[in-house]
Amino acid sequence: MAPTPCALCHTSRALIIRPKNHQKLCKSCFITLFETEIHNTITANSLFAPGERVAIGASGGKDSTVLASVLKTLNERYDYKLNLVLLSIDEGIKGYRDDSLETVKRNALQYDMPLEIVGYDELYGWTMDQVVEQIGKKGNCTYCGVFRRQALDRGATRLGIKHVVTGHNADDIAETVMMNLLRGDLPRLARATSIMTASVASDTKRSKPLKYAYEKEIVLYAHHKGLDYFSTECIYSPEAFRGSARTLIKNLEKIRPSAILDIVRSGEDMARLVPEEVSGGCGGNGAKEVLVIDGEAEGAGGCGSANGRTSGGEMAAMEQKLQEDETAEGRETEVKPKAKSANGQGNASVRKGRKLPQQQMGKCTRCGYLSSQAICKACMLLEGLNKNRPKMEIKVDVDEEENSPTLTRRMEGLNVAPVELE
Repeated sequence: MAPTPCALCHTSRALIIRPKNHQKLCKSCFITLFETEIHNTITANSLFAPGERVAIGASGGKDSTVLASVLKTLNERYDYKLNLVLLSIDEGIKGYRDDSLETVKRNALQYDMPLEIVGYDELYGWTMDQVVEQIGKKGNCTYCGVFRRQALDRGATRLGIKHVVTGHNADDIAETVMMNLLRGDLPRLARATSIMTASVASDTKRSKPLKYAYEKEIVLYAHHKGLDYFSTECIYSPEAFRGSARTLIKNLEKIRPSAILDIVRSGEDMARLVPEEVSGGCGGNGAKEVLVIDGEAEGAGGCGSANGRTSGGEMAAMEQKLQEDETAEGRETEVKPKAKSANGQGNASVRKGRKLPQQQMGKCTRCGYLSSQAICKACMLLEGLNKNRPKMEIKVDVDEEENSPTLTRRMEGLNVAPVELE
């Protein structure tokens, strides 16, 4: 059987079946097409300005590594005149982040880009290892997501940079759309679908050049380009609600390859229906402010502890409940609502439509970070951690009335005073 030719050049042998549309391409055409689509996304949305300094959020993973490689290539090919810098966050996870940072350091040399590393311990006085030791593995992604976003902004401010790009891809956006749709959280859905996010209350804007790139195509690009990236998953990543959304989307993709982009486009269409005053303040390029991007905040109990799967017992209970409901139909009594009065007012107890909350963006009174509340979420989380931190201050003194030594334990530092003897 003769080899299948590339669908674009018609000369080279097709080696890749493109996940997005099942198009058969050769290696060279796939790489060129992938880069061209990213370039089209950048130019169509006017993401960059000539001479702009841009920080690339680099974790050492496939997404951020491909983003750095593609931006370097496009910057040289199309003369964007960008000054690119790698910005990495050290969450303080031994056996994971310390290894991935070594990859980032190699990338900095390979791409000839300066590298800035900002640590949680430096900013907050906590590492994620210490946070997990304190609170356990349930809900730790909430802390990490909030801390990481703020750390990226603070790192950019330290560098004097006002634009941060992240490696969020189409799969990530589709997952976020599904999560917020299932939660009924339209304001956050509207903010999360924007390719560029900014606010009048913050000097730092963010953009997602890989927004329309499939995760599988990012892996293919990294493989065929021979990029150096770190592929181990975070050791603290739980089976959270995002994992359930991811499983659903992957199953849809098997049936319909365009499902991921269809969900992203649907999210964008729904976002246009949400009023600006509800979804958040506007920043540059009409982009809407996003409260959380890196690490979607999970509920305290973790919405996806079963990773989207239900047990057979739960399904049996559901069937039994449906049968009971059918049996109860004969015992139901119909209650009719009161007729409208002459003034046109009906029953006051009739439920009105849910009013969407409005976002008023400002700055945290403690740290000055962007927040819709007086105290930002990071400061609130830190307050809870610091209250429960097992610090000890031991003071040994003498009770003069009883003439007996007493031991007082306090919660600040370690301070031992000498015992006074009578």
